[in-house]
Amino acid sequence: MEVILTALVISAGIALAAAGITIIYMSTETFNFAHASFTTIGFFVVYNMLLVFGGSPYYYFIFAAIFTGLVGVAVYLTVNRWLIKRGADMVTLMMSTLGVDLILFGLINQWADIIRDTIPGSSPRNFLLRTIDYPVAEIGGTTVYARVPISIAIVILIIIGLHTFLTRTKFGIAMRTTIENPTLAKIMGVNTEMVYLTAWFLGGALAGLGGAVLSMIETGSPQVGVRYIVPLFAGSIVGGLYSVFGSLLGGFLIGLSQQIGIYVLSLWVGTFINAYKPVIPLVIMVVALLFFPEGLGALAEKYLARRGVKK
Repeated sequence: MEVILTALVISAGIALAAAGITIIYMSTETFNFAHASFTTIGFFVVYNMLLVFGGSPYYYFIFAAIFTGLVGVAVYLTVNRWLIKRGADMVTLMMSTLGVDLILFGLINQWADIIRDTIPGSSPRNFLLRTIDYPVAEIGGTTVYARVPISIAIVILIIIGLHTFLTRTKFGIAMRTTIENPTLAKIMGVNTEMVYLTAWFLGGALAGLGGAVLSMIETGSPQVGVRYIVPLFAGSIVGGLYSVFGSLLGGFLIGLSQQIGIYVLSLWVGTFINAYKPVIPLVIMVVALLFFPEGLGALAEKYLARRGVKK
């Protein structure tokens, strides 16, 4: 039960960040390699604000999302926007984000050093926030901590919020139009520049929120993004690079498979198998690309379409 509860929290964090990757890719065709660092920034916002202001880490989740969203906007305005205007191809856009990731990784390490030097008793290269979490229930003798229902509730709220935004607001509909056909959107008078800016904000915010969720279960350090870069991209690809809701589903699939799968394997063959945990999302991603390359989102849409035809 403890393994399952841990897997749910980690899966929620991966799902949120994977959705951020998909939103950015759908809008600007940029496979954002800096996304792992975005997730780490969300991690550090929660930790830094907790050290300064105290209280519960959950108070600072919204600040992690907003701050990381603004980082996404800054990356778009300083790098991505100019490359798109000059007609850069997908590979160039992707490689530019790799350079951004290296810069952000250096800045995060400097941030960790500042925290260490200015806040007595801090440990920015090895901290655990789950030790200050509080229990809310008990299942079969296993204590359920607040991180479990809160992380699941956040994912549900994000699904509802994104669905409402994309289908019930004028700007959300304009955003969908721009994603599907940028030329037509411009002809219709849609401000595509604002759509791209919003996509990078939302993508960064979801990465920061995913990092905030992960901060309640994972050991924090500037390298946390490096540990999660494979599951994040695997979740986005398995879910479908043109389906935000599919990427949320893909993130959950990757997170649950990785955590529960490695636990089961360790019982069968020994604990040495834990070192091969990153292989699980890669295997799932390869299988997905071979048998349903459009992703889980496309499969779900086809299933619903068939149900609609039958009705």
